[in-house]
Amino acid sequence: MTRRLALALCALVLAGCATGGITPEVQRAFEGPSSEDIFRARFVRGYARVPTFDESNRFRDELEERIREHVKRHPELLTSPKLSQLRFHQRVVVGMPREEIILLLGQPDALTSDATIMEAAAKTFWPVMKSRAKEMWAYPTGWMLYFDGDLLTDITVTGQPPL
Repeated sequence: MTRRLALALCALVLAGCATGGITPEVQRAFEGPSSEDIFRARFVRGYARVPTFDESNRFRDELEERIREHVKRHPELLTSPKLSQLRFHQRVVVGMPREEIILLLGQPDALTSDATIMEAAAKTFWPVMKSRAKEMWAYPTGWMLYFDGDLLTDITVTGQPPL
């Protein structure tokens, strides 16, 4: 997994070189990608086309069912403001547990606990993040999620327009 992440980071750097020699700027975020963002990126990567209306609806229906099942297993969410984040926004936010991130985004494309790789991904934000970043998960379109134990502690994204 560490090798795959290193290769992905190298590909990002090479893509920056191919587009004028400028490496995409890293941004730090409180909110990460939505379920729909990751679904579309993975779909395009796998099928070389955008999903049809029916394929997108099927994804949304399956996600809603997974969320319903998660809420049944965790009834304390019924009285929590986190429920709207899961049901309506369907976007990861700092402070979410791993289980909810996997629920929304699926498994990461790569993961690492190598501090050197995490530092390379976080760039200028690493000094303030490193004490709470014990593991990093990589998702399509440049999203990197950082964890300390079970909780998401930080998010960075590379190659996106300003958030």
